[in-house]
Amino acid sequence: MSDLPLRAVTRTAKLASLPLGFAGRTALGIGKKTFGRSAEAVATQIQARTAEQLFKVLGELKGGAMKFGQVMSIFEAALPPEIAGPYRATLTRLQEAAPPMPVTTVHKVLAESLGPDWQEEFQSFDDRPAAAASIGQVHKAVWKDGREVAVKVQYPGAGKALISDFNQLSRMGKLVGVLFPGADMKTILEELKDRVREELDYTVEAASQQAFAEAYRDDPDFLVPEVVAQSGTVLVTEWIYGTPLSKIITDGTKKERDRAGLLFARFLFSAPTRCGHLHADPHPGNFRLMEDGRLGVIDFGAVDRLEGGFQEGIGALMRIGTLGDPDMIVKACRAEGIIREGVDVDGEQLAAFIEPMALPLKSETFQFSREWLRDQAARVTDLRPDNVVRYLNLPKDYVLVHRTVGLGTGVLCQLEAEGPFRGEALAWVKGFAGE
Repeated sequence: MSDLPLRAVTRTAKLASLPLGFAGRTALGIGKKTFGRSAEAVATQIQARTAEQLFKVLGELKGGAMKFGQVMSIFEAALPPEIAGPYRATLTRLQEAAPPMPVTTVHKVLAESLGPDWQEEFQSFDDRPAAAASIGQVHKAVWKDGREVAVKVQYPGAGKALISDFNQLSRMGKLVGVLFPGADMKTILEELKDRVREELDYTVEAASQQAFAEAYRDDPDFLVPEVVAQSGTVLVTEWIYGTPLSKIITDGTKKERDRAGLLFARFLFSAPTRCGHLHADPHPGNFRLMEDGRLGVIDFGAVDRLEGGFQEGIGALMRIGTLGDPDMIVKACRAEGIIREGVDVDGEQLAAFIEPMALPLKSETFQFSREWLRDQAARVTDLRPDNVVRYLNLPKDYVLVHRTVGLGTGVLCQLEAEGPFRGEALAWVKGFAGE
């Protein structure tokens, strides 16, 4: 069993700013420990109550809260099974669900963006939303030329709603820390703010999606829908079918999960080289496994622009991490600014810390699993003073890449995918193969 719950007790005891009701229940739970209950049992109860309160709040909010919920829904694979199990369905719903806008509001946004005769652009338009996301909802329609399309309509006042939501989430930072000890929630929220601000501009999203569509047009492995039209706060793209990755995670066969996992990794590795962009929002709601075996990809609001592919330093770090040489690892980390200036790090300890995380790219094939992810999460979030992670730094240029790798790894562990992932890194990441 993961030791995350035990550390949660230690962390929880220090959360003086938690809501009074929750703090009282926590104190009561800890007090029961003296009546024969084990520390792990108490910690499990604490995390369960925390999760219940957190998910309830996230489910009632849009904007930043839903985006935050999408991120957390991937990291649920790192939670102990007795915590993750009861809330997996709630988290999955956060990926694609939100209360819909009234029809009159949808029509008003369409008129403001496409003109008062917006109906003439469509042969038909379904007023019922097909999906709802963090800053807008999607309607299925038929474009005037007969193509089935997805019409993304942004929530009016989405920007103001985001600010309100993020303020609410910042007050919940320590509450989230009970579930994810050691997580730097301030940095995560600041990054999410920047990304969502960019997502509010559908002009940018349309340009990004079209770049992906052109790079992967007629590809045997991937399907990226073409942009049909964009104006104001409305984005129209081709409609694609397929089975959502969230459904493959819960109900897919091993063959389907392995296929989806390999294509998912190939897409993330190949995109910077093929189109100069990294899809930086790889949660399961943005991917579909098509009937013909291709992986469909949607929602290009959050991207990292990496002209020419991944930074070569990232590839070199990945390669050196798989070699396990302490001196080389320390030297490479210092060169990239990952080891803080003036800090002495034990090379053997750093190599031992990196080795388990390097396994997916060290072996010819690797089996991702929730258990493996929980083990890595426990090591990374270990708050003891001698944990080497306390002395490491994440350079600014690595923030989005690091986030994408983390989220992508979470999805692969949810899929429990097995495959030749090292080969994808060799094919697409500069510096990984070495000289």
